[in-house]
Amino acid sequence: MPRMPAALLAALMLSPALFAQDAPKKDEPKLEKKSDDKKKKDDSTPRVAHIKLNGSLDEGATDDEPMGGNGLRAILDRIQKATKDDKVQALYVEVGSLDIGFGKVHELRQAITTFRAAGKKAFAWAQSLDNKSYLVALACDSVTLPESGGLEMIGLRAEVMFYKEGFKLLNLEADVLKMGKYKSAVEPYIADKMSDENREQIKSMMDDNFDQELVAGLVLGRPALKLTAKQAEELIDNGPYTAKKSLKLGLVDALLYQDEFEAGFAKAMNLPEVKVEQNYAKPKAATKGILDMLAPKTRTETKNPKIAVIHVVGAIDTGKGGFSPLSGSTVGSDTVIEAIREAEKNDKVKAIVLRVDSPGGSALASDLIWRELKICKKPVVASMGDVAASGGYYVTMAAKKVFAEPGTVTGSIGVFGMKIVTGGVFEKFGLKTEVVGRGKNNGAGSSLTKWTESERKALTETVEDVYDQFLSKAVAGRQANGVKLDREGLEKLAGGRVWTGRQAKANGLVDELGTLDDAVAFAKKEAGIDPKQDMELLLLPKPTNFLDSLMEGGLPFGLNITKELTTVPGAEKALKGLAPLLVAPKDRMRMAMPYVLEWK
Repeated sequence: MPRMPAALLAALMLSPALFAQDAPKKDEPKLEKKSDDKKKKDDSTPRVAHIKLNGSLDEGATDDEPMGGNGLRAILDRIQKATKDDKVQALYVEVGSLDIGFGKVHELRQAITTFRAAGKKAFAWAQSLDNKSYLVALACDSVTLPESGGLEMIGLRAEVMFYKEGFKLLNLEADVLKMGKYKSAVEPYIADKMSDENREQIKSMMDDNFDQELVAGLVLGRPALKLTAKQAEELIDNGPYTAKKSLKLGLVDALLYQDEFEAGFAKAMNLPEVKVEQNYAKPKAATKGILDMLAPKTRTETKNPKIAVIHVVGAIDTGKGGFSPLSGSTVGSDTVIEAIREAEKNDKVKAIVLRVDSPGGSALASDLIWRELKICKKPVVASMGDVAASGGYYVTMAAKKVFAEPGTVTGSIGVFGMKIVTGGVFEKFGLKTEVVGRGKNNGAGSSLTKWTESERKALTETVEDVYDQFLSKAVAGRQANGVKLDREGLEKLAGGRVWTGRQAKANGLVDELGTLDDAVAFAKKEAGIDPKQDMELLLLPKPTNFLDSLMEGGLPFGLNITKELTTVPGAEKALKGLAPLLVAPKDRMRMAMPYVLEWK
């Protein structure tokens, strides 16, 4: 285990803030106790549950700390709680800036739709709205903006940055091996424009999302306008709109500042009085001392039957995974395997749902996770989030049923190997390297030079073998789930090509379209439990404490220094694209999609 730097340990020990406790202050005034009548009146007042949506809504198990309650699972649980809470008569959705994909958009829309199906109202308010935040808001009964706000539902745009010419300026070069003509993850490093195949697959997914997410979402979300698909497309083409123009066109329902909006709930609900419960069901922030931060996280588990939800979130790598300030969080095969074994040994766990939000990564790590799921004796169901591509798709092939969101990015069945050749950079600065080696292919792992003909031949055989494994296991997984798809048929869908969840379902690459809750319901059924029965969810892998994360080379705060560069146009994306250069992967063979591809 690596040692904590002495300077860092000293800083932690000497920081007074870290020893802060929740001791009561002597001078604090005592609050008057409310009378029983007052309590009764407060308890009987209808509630409006306020939930704020903002940021990336990360997946995975989260600790009940000050940041708790903001992850996707926590948000969905809070909406579900409000649905069942008899005191809650309406949902107040404050929609902020959402950095999410169409998978999470669908999860949120479904949760709000379920809330409204219970006979309750949902109201959305936002400072401004873009494509995805507007789609979420459209799931509510009404959408409100301040008069200074705006609506930017302006279509879809995919931007792919290329680094080849920049590499030349630095005397860098990418050496690549790949299987699959659509395998475009390496394309930015070896080309200066999109290949025809890459443009084809991006256009195909974009057309599907434009028609089925934006246009269909607008038609269904504004029923009073009675829009045709063509009219909805024209509205999108003519955007963006000011708040006043949005109201005039019927795209929003009112222009109110937030205080005015909140003050109008009672009237909108035809009630004499309502109480807005800010941050409904969100865990309270707590002041933590250093001992709390360093202590292992313990959770009290009941003896009730459970469904384990195991998260594969982020790029897949071997080992424990961790955090890179450039490329973000990675999920380690060791960590996921430990979670699977924990769920397997826990006699209270009746089934496992694998929740995947990953562009893939290490071929070895993906295969090790697949194997552990394959030999698991409990029912395994897979649920895809925003992305479940390449290695993220591979791990789902061990599941008895695979659910995808309609807008999930999935598929990308292909393999590549790549190294960035840095020898030219050193030579440019007058640095000379001499090599003494033994063995014909001893330079296969060196970044100083390109692969020799002999090394390339040996590594090409490895890439071909890994791709063959991918195809074989995908075919076996599809056939085991009753899909009539043979090797020849799969090869036509593979080659690294990516698909939306809808396209994947039509092609037999996934079994069903649905949310995480749909996957959980099916898992209950597989375990012989009524799908409608409420059950606890055991979220795995469990969050680690500060000290564990630090010792394993990571930080538990989701810190990403590239976020500081978002004010510089293109800087964050460029750094993420250069991450393979600056953060060398442990496994040379990669199953990954182009993670720098963004839908805007």
